[in-house]
Amino acid sequence: MSDTAVELVLRSTRVITPEGTRAASVAVADGKIAAVLPYEAAVPAGARLEDFGDDVLLPGLVDTHVHVNDPGRTEWEGFWTATRAAAAGGITTLLDMPLNSLPPTTTVENLRVKQEVARAKAHVDVGFWGGALPDNVKDLAPLHEAGVFGFKCFLSPSGVDEFPELDQDQLAGSLAEISGFGGLMIVHAEDPHHLDSAPVVPGPKYADFLASRPRDAENTAIGNLIAQARRLDARVHVLHLSSSDALPLIAEAKAEGVRVTVESCPHYLTLTAEEVPDGASEFKCCPPIREAANQDLLWEALAAGTIDCIVSDHSPSTADLKTSDFSTAWGGISSLQLGLPAIWTEARRRGHGLEDVVRWMSEAPARLAGLTRKGAIEVGRDADFAVLAPEETFTVDPAELHHRNQVTAYAGKTLHGVVKSTWLRGARIAEHGTPSEPTGRLLERQN
Repeated sequence: MSDTAVELVLRSTRVITPEGTRAASVAVADGKIAAVLPYEAAVPAGARLEDFGDDVLLPGLVDTHVHVNDPGRTEWEGFWTATRAAAAGGITTLLDMPLNSLPPTTTVENLRVKQEVARAKAHVDVGFWGGALPDNVKDLAPLHEAGVFGFKCFLSPSGVDEFPELDQDQLAGSLAEISGFGGLMIVHAEDPHHLDSAPVVPGPKYADFLASRPRDAENTAIGNLIAQARRLDARVHVLHLSSSDALPLIAEAKAEGVRVTVESCPHYLTLTAEEVPDGASEFKCCPPIREAANQDLLWEALAAGTIDCIVSDHSPSTADLKTSDFSTAWGGISSLQLGLPAIWTEARRRGHGLEDVVRWMSEAPARLAGLTRKGAIEVGRDADFAVLAPEETFTVDPAELHHRNQVTAYAGKTLHGVVKSTWLRGARIAEHGTPSEPTGRLLERQN
């Protein structure tokens, strides 16, 4: 045990550790995990005991794909509201995407603006991705040195004019630069030529929108990205995979040693095209929610390790942008507070355990971002936890969600898994869905 005096002991009959789930007492000192002890271990003198009974103690979730939009589009979302939603949902660390805020995180100066805005508002720990644009290759190394966790690019239009996409030559140039200093490129992979040739039919029919974002757009873009990564020995990450057709290509590349990782999102894994009502653009995202048969293959890929992690891609907007016309409505799904119960509900139905959920939603995202002090209950890590009652259910009421615009595709759904409390570095930051005052820190890449 650490020489630092133990201040807190968290006890549960079900603690999820890298070695499995067991009854244990977790000792906390100076905001870090000092020891993982037998359940009956004596509580050190002066330490406070929190006994959660049979509720599950799991490592705080790490969400590496969140659009906070602050500053500039704070009417869409902000650090205060987004991080409150995260804390209420068992997330203790999030990484903010570089676009939808004004300015975008594409220079060190812009990064500093965003950090200053976030500093006093963060209920959870917050880090930042940089952005790779056609004209900012010169800014990539300075951003890396300033502590961003990697760089996001689009291969098709992003939806906002200030964040243009990269063509294949520009992608190669940015990848070469980033690979040269050992960085990570994370990629919105949809091919613009396939999107341009797909039919766009205005109106409320979800089937028309789905046809406008074909699987071939993802498959081609991912194939091109893998080829570039192979040629340059670059490290790349595929964002929000929705097309199961790309899975064999990804599995082959991984087996070959190409440095590619992949995420998917709760909406692709729990919602299906067949259930989306016409005009219900709270279900609109890009790439889109696809059919149930496609979803089955995504779950198989998670089990096989072809898909590495699950993150939210929380991308909210004001309610007025969610019109009934799928062709023009803003594309983004708000799920920051609901990702854990949504995934647990579907995972348990498919025979997976909470250890799998922890691997996909805490351990793997932490590893992706190099967050070596996050993502597991083991000695030396930050004392970040979520306490979950996995057998309890609740029905989603948008009015109880903490993100700024209370629109969600999960409204009215009954989900398993109630987050009883969330802990950041040994301090309780949310209890029974109510966050406390902000104590989150700003994170920078350490390696």
